[in-house]
Amino acid sequence: MDVKLPVIYMLDTNTVAYIVDGRSKAARRKLAELPQSFSVAISAITEAEIRYGLARKPEATRLHAAMEEFLAKVRVLPWNSEAAHTYGNMRARMSAQGKTLSSLDLLIAAHAASLGAVLVTSDRAFQNAEGLYSTVNWASDLQAK
Repeated sequence: MDVKLPVIYMLDTNTVAYIVDGRSKAARRKLAELPQSFSVAISAITEAEIRYGLARKPEATRLHAAMEEFLAKVRVLPWNSEAAHTYGNMRARMSAQGKTLSSLDLLIAAHAASLGAVLVTSDRAFQNAEGLYSTVNWASDLQAK
């Protein structure tokens, strides 16, 4: 008997921003149309990046309210020992191959990889992340970075 685990879509920080501020109608639509058998989450690392961005813009009250509403609805997954183990291996493999990824992006990639999650990103830099299960770009209406 094949047991299918629910698919987890882990949104990166840029994807969350595109959804919350409305920059990507395609990403908003994809999130709204996702079947309930699929799970949407963010890494605690992504939440940290979001909270940093909000702290830098205390006057942006609408953005704060919209982001808090989003964070109240999405699962925030803790960065744990399994993610740390995956990070160590991923960073070592990438380093040996001369590949790089920014520090926080590498933490997010390792978190997604440790869960077998699909990383939702429009950032091509994640193509360098060794060991990711898969990446998808929900913000297809925006130019990829």
